[in-house]
Amino acid sequence: MLSVAKVQRRNGWRYYVRGVAFGDGRRPVGRSLKDALEMAGLPPGRWLGRGLAALGLTEGAEVSERHLGLLFGQGRHPDADRIERGLLDDGADAASVRRATVLGQPIEEIEARKQTPLLALDFTFRPQASLIVLWALGDAHSRRIIVRAHERAIATVLRWLEDEVAETRWSSGRGRAKAPALVVAAFRHFDNRDGFPLLHDHCLILNRVQRLDAYGDPVWGALDTRRLYRHVVAAGTLYTLAMTTEVCEELGLVTAPREVTPGLRPVMEIAGVDQVLIDWSSTRRQRIEDVLEGLTYMYAQEHGRLPGEKAREGLGWQAAQDTRPEKKTPRPLKQLLASWRESALLTFDRRMIDGLLECCRTAGAAIRAWVDPHVDAVLAAVDIAAVVFTIRRKFARRHVLAEARRHLLETLRGQEFTRGLDGYIADRALADHGRQSTVPQPGRRRPTADQIFYTADFTEPDRWWIAGTDGKPPRESSRYERARVASLAVQNAIRAARTPPATASATAHARDHDQASDAPQAVDHPGPDAAPTPAQRAAAIQAHQQAAMPREYPEGRTTDPATWLSTPRNLDRLAAFTRATNARRRTLEDREPPAPAPGPGPRPRPPAPAADPAGPADRRRRQEHEHQHQQPGQGQSPQR
Repeated sequence: MLSVAKVQRRNGWRYYVRGVAFGDGRRPVGRSLKDALEMAGLPPGRWLGRGLAALGLTEGAEVSERHLGLLFGQGRHPDADRIERGLLDDGADAASVRRATVLGQPIEEIEARKQTPLLALDFTFRPQASLIVLWALGDAHSRRIIVRAHERAIATVLRWLEDEVAETRWSSGRGRAKAPALVVAAFRHFDNRDGFPLLHDHCLILNRVQRLDAYGDPVWGALDTRRLYRHVVAAGTLYTLAMTTEVCEELGLVTAPREVTPGLRPVMEIAGVDQVLIDWSSTRRQRIEDVLEGLTYMYAQEHGRLPGEKAREGLGWQAAQDTRPEKKTPRPLKQLLASWRESALLTFDRRMIDGLLECCRTAGAAIRAWVDPHVDAVLAAVDIAAVVFTIRRKFARRHVLAEARRHLLETLRGQEFTRGLDGYIADRALADHGRQSTVPQPGRRRPTADQIFYTADFTEPDRWWIAGTDGKPPRESSRYERARVASLAVQNAIRAARTPPATASATAHARDHDQASDAPQAVDHPGPDAAPTPAQRAAAIQAHQQAAMPREYPEGRTTDPATWLSTPRNLDRLAAFTRATNARRRTLEDREPPAPAPGPGPRPRPPAPAADPAGPADRRRRQEHEHQHQQPGQGQSPQR
């Protein structure tokens, strides 16, 4: 998971130097950062990014207080003191000496225009709650694996930002260039403000990067921070996917969806970690929910309606700020681990704590035997396009890429996948189902790939109401629930339209090919070794069906297809949506060129009926669906 905050002039950077760099605590006044970290037993900050070489810094080296203040407080070279002494000894004046150590535009000039300089962006990375519980209560071996995966996932995200996202801009945005070298200062924290486990890293990305001017000389400029903001969600999903996949492969674990808020997207947690352990580590959640309930009531009284998704995010942030406790005194990790274990043993049974990892491995082995590591890129592209379109209507590639990474984690359950598969599925979703809505204007600069938006021609499912549980009132279906309905309907239409494998001899040949091949994953992915055989294609479809309708979903989950057939009672609308999808498919098929007229020879044989690649459970569910739809009264709208 990833959150972003601004590091600005005045007291903003002092907060990071005095607090964030000191374990999110209060550093004693008059004590240097290095001495305070050593006395508290906290790890020092470290430098990351490719842009360190231009400043004479080394990746992985310790972040000093002076370097931190010069870079993030004044926007100057970290060795400004040495550079100034050398220039003054050569007889240069004080103004030119100071200007020589400034990176890009001086902060004083920005403030003279009554603007607030943006010095850096704080990218905060943290794992899911179940991984934090395993890290806090597990053994030393599993803790090392989780920390290493955490560090590698952060490095993966930073490399992706440097290679694909980061740009520098000048002349009010008229000039742009790639910025493949960032300067990052990372600080690791172990707990939250209540003292409970919360492994996370604050990565301060400096708002200064180098580029080459018209003469080929390196100059410093500002980052296009708006572009970074636009890619935060895609970066967060990449971190979660990379870290979770490595931990699951190393420890033999898998992920399972956990519904935090009814109707919203589930969180992929480690299977086997009990909910009570997650609640134990998430000490602030209940306080935030209590305050959020009051804020939601006030919002409804003021606007006459319940808050939408964006309004809920804003109210959640406000509730988190209102319940934020004061800074605590940081402690070494060794003491924290002992206190966490003692607290867990006083709250839960010892067998639950000591057998936590083994319980997770047992659950992982069962789910791995059920979910094969196959991804059908055709169905995945449909799923991603339908979900993104239903939620956003208009979308860019970054939105599709983020959804592709979520899809891989939900489908493979933490199992390894082919490198670059997320980008391939995203590109295929745009090519097969996206329709460009951004039209270049004549006489104006052509929009970049990031500025191009798309839409799709899917039919949006109607809204329905879901009965309340535990005394709560009924609620309207969320966009995510409608997106899952849309995705499943289109996928079923594509499955029904697929042609079967050829003859029995071809199937036997495919079986021999499968046995001879040692490929870990059958994927609709470019490359001579990755082309799926008919048998592999059938296995991929079955794996995708199982992952799209998982048995590990919590009971009563409204996006579970079994619940769609009972609780919302929306069969008539789902069937209408399926019919519209089938009509669109037949329209596309009619556009194909007609077959050549038959000659004097024998008439061609009619094609064999398409085989149903779904499993027995899916065929039984479809038959029940059709049987219920034919009953009287099913054509009425769902009750509101």
